[in-house]
Amino acid sequence: MKWLFVLLLALVIFGGAAWFGYNTFVKEEIAVKKEQRGEVTPPPAPDISLPEFQAAAQLRQDGKLTEARDALVAFIQKYPSGKHLEEARDLLGEVNIDILLSRHPSPEKTEYIVKPGDVLAKISRKLKTTPELIMRMNNMSGTMLHIGEHLLISHPDLSIVIQRKANLVMLLNHGTFFKQYHVREAKLQAKQSAKITAKVAETMAWKGGKRVGIGSKEYLSSTRWIRLAGAPAYTLCRMRRIPISSNRPRRRASAWRPPMLRN
Repeated sequence: MKWLFVLLLALVIFGGAAWFGYNTFVKEEIAVKKEQRGEVTPPPAPDISLPEFQAAAQLRQDGKLTEARDALVAFIQKYPSGKHLEEARDLLGEVNIDILLSRHPSPEKTEYIVKPGDVLAKISRKLKTTPELIMRMNNMSGTMLHIGEHLLISHPDLSIVIQRKANLVMLLNHGTFFKQYHVREAKLQAKQSAKITAKVAETMAWKGGKRVGIGSKEYLSSTRWIRLAGAPAYTLCRMRRIPISSNRPRRRASAWRPPMLRN
């Protein structure tokens, strides 16, 4: 029986050593080779930028628009190739619109007090802005003004960059990113120049097959057409508005459908 005890002891000792060696060296080597052959998917890298993005999004939900804008700009600069870059750009665009098209105070806005004899067109010419922008910024449903009324005025310098391959319409303000639109549909000719430079020749609003004016009730829910001068390949760019649900604060800007590019 003594020899049986010795045999069992040897099996325990050498078997344990073999099991330890397999798990420590052989198994690890097999896993490395499988990973090199692409048979094993490596664990995802930790998303270190997510908490900062979520914090910026929370600022917007809390109505802290200026703080949200600053946080998103810093986020995009810090993570220029991060996982949440496009989400951050989309959200930054919404925040920029929220600030511009509302009475939310910001450094780029000035105040104008309506005087006797003032009309919307006269004020817009005097301050080098547009009647539509004044109406949108001040939540006006019509063109009627009242003496002593305080109007917020802004002077954005907007330009559009169309990225055909990425299906993006990039809106710049004073040469800096302001908002991006994801193109829903593009109908263009096969041969297009690589780059065009054009100015907005006319903006039009349509509702129910009829053109509507800026002071009409149908204007905010209308379909907008932008005609570009000197660019026959991009004659019209359409952006359709979706009204905001009634349970949101009135100062919020409306959302936009993705634009359609046409010749």
